[in-house]
Amino acid sequence: MKLLNTQNIMIVGLGLMGGSYAKALKRLDFHICAIDTNSDSIDFALENGIIDEGFTSPDPDALGKADILIFGLYPNVFKQWIADNQKYFKSGAIITDVTGVKQCIVYDIQSILRDDVEFIAAHPMAGREVYGVRNSTEKMFRDANFLVVPTEKNTPGAVEWCKELGRLLGFINVTVLSPEEHDKMIGFVSQLTHCIAVALMTCSDNTHLADYTADSFRDLTRIANINDNMWSELFLLNKEALLSDIDRFMAEMQTLRDLLESDDREGLRAKMRLSTERRAAFNKK
Repeated sequence: MKLLNTQNIMIVGLGLMGGSYAKALKRLDFHICAIDTNSDSIDFALENGIIDEGFTSPDPDALGKADILIFGLYPNVFKQWIADNQKYFKSGAIITDVTGVKQCIVYDIQSILRDDVEFIAAHPMAGREVYGVRNSTEKMFRDANFLVVPTEKNTPGAVEWCKELGRLLGFINVTVLSPEEHDKMIGFVSQLTHCIAVALMTCSDNTHLADYTADSFRDLTRIANINDNMWSELFLLNKEALLSDIDRFMAEMQTLRDLLESDDREGLRAKMRLSTERRAAFNKK
């Protein structure tokens, strides 16, 4: 299936990411429907032209017309939603998602999904420290990375379709990873960084920090404004990888502490030079 040849897109879960997908795809003239249990989100999206149709519960007719279904649900809710509602899906439909963990959901969903519907997992590596469709914006996809996460059950056509989706949404870089590679990587670059931000905000009870800090502290703790319901679920579902990353980070902090305690300036400088060298790969060009 070529994405540009499709007509009807259904977004299930109209939060920050689902709303941002809707805005980007609506501007490309796709017909966008959405399902979200929050009626305010649906009403806002309809009033602002983000979607063409909206529902607060699964609508069999709308689901049956959808060529593409994009899921912005929490992992466990996502699996149950598929089990309950796949009977309504159009034969030949393609499913994708925005979920932050993969091993715990991709294989389960593919094992229960009808043979005439294909699920190709994806992860847009973009976000904001605010939530909900009211804060959605496709601008956050610019200069961001898009991960396609296939298994051996996926067809080459579905993988190419998903890569095309990432490019049409505006992502600058599209990469293919296995579910195992994805979860190992995401534990380090996303979940660990959120743990660090939370720890920075909770290790001091000084209520006047905002009066003293400069940009460095604000930048490091931006993501500490966190959706505890979602992120606690993601942490626990990727527990082994995240525990390993936390242990590795704590060991590196201990090394820095030892260098500081022993007045080893050259050791500290060597660590800083290595950090600067590795950070250069992330600098915007």
